[in-house]
Amino acid sequence: MAPTPTPPAQPDDTPASYVGLDADEAERRARVRGWSTVRSLPPGSIITLEYLAGRLNFEVEGGRVIRCWPG
Repeated sequence: MAPTPTPPAQPDDTPASYVGLDADEAERRARVRGWSTVRSLPPGSIITLEYLAGRLNFEVEGGRVIRCWPG
């Protein structure tokens, strides 16, 4: 049986610190802090619950981040 893979470590970052930022600035900051994938979504978007290590999700309304979570 194959060993269970170990997911890569997440960046040491606080997702809540992105709330209120301009979406473009938040994405730049996230990439500098080590997030490999940054996804911006409009409020109420239907998304899968698939967890992807290294991904940071932004819910963006009016060009500002209103919610942020990893995965």
